[in-house]
Amino acid sequence: MRRWRHRTHLAGLVAALAAACGPVPRHADGPVTVVDAAGRTVSLAAPARRVVSLLPSFTELLFAIGAGERVVGRTAWCDYPPAVLAVASVGDGIPPNVEVVAARRPDLVVLYHSGPNVVAAEQLEQLGIAAVLLDLNLLEDLGPAVRVLGRLTGRGATGDSLAAALDSVVRTALPPPVTSLAFVVWDNPPIVIGAGSYLDRLAALAGARNVFHDLAAPSAQVSLEAIAHRNPGFLAVLDDVAAEPAFAARPEWQSVSAVRERRFLKLAGGLFGRPGPRAAEAVRRLRSLIAAAP
Repeated sequence: MRRWRHRTHLAGLVAALAAACGPVPRHADGPVTVVDAAGRTVSLAAPARRVVSLLPSFTELLFAIGAGERVVGRTAWCDYPPAVLAVASVGDGIPPNVEVVAARRPDLVVLYHSGPNVVAAEQLEQLGIAAVLLDLNLLEDLGPAVRVLGRLTGRGATGDSLAAALDSVVRTALPPPVTSLAFVVWDNPPIVIGAGSYLDRLAALAGARNVFHDLAAPSAQVSLEAIAHRNPGFLAVLDDVAAEPAFAARPEWQSVSAVRERRFLKLAGGLFGRPGPRAAEAVRRLRSLIAAAP
């Protein structure tokens, strides 16, 4: 569950993203103050030099802006870029083990904005460790998040550049949908992606209509009857295994025409399982999978 973010224009965006991650600027010096997603004021006497990142998306963004050498702790799920595997893991990260995180001697901890993490941030600050809470559900959240990370790590210019490129992905005009799909992230009970998730926007940018776009939440439990009734052209599943999803063999799922016709889109978890700096690449990949499907 936890593992489960127009052609010429997008090609230009990929180039812009690459440029944004290019030459590393000099470190900014002096105090830094930001307001995080929880409305908390986070102040550092100087840009952070030892960062623990508690979400794969944050880890990838930190490396993308040239602050990877400052990451001294990551979750067990942080696996991109490959260089991050050399960084010490602090465990699952949901919720974080505050003692293990503190043992990495960070001067900044980056957490996803959620109830348990608000408590963890307060505990870290009681230990004298700054903690910032950031939202990252929608593609629209990427730009603000990377700008904050850039400021906190002294990579403001690179962060702003990458944020501008990511904002451009979000503002891309939606092409006319050529098919429909449902993202199935769990099968028993069925859980699908709604409009509150970045995956909904990725699908639209790739020319696919999410049949559960009317659900405001990032994800929701639905019935098999609801999936069958909405009759998506494809079922998209996040999985790094080439085989069909196990639920495809179960009798009850045969009520869904996309299952009977074996119309699955297998999306690599490392690319599609998190919003991040490779958003334009994910759009291009999903469009290619749709075009190549029989």
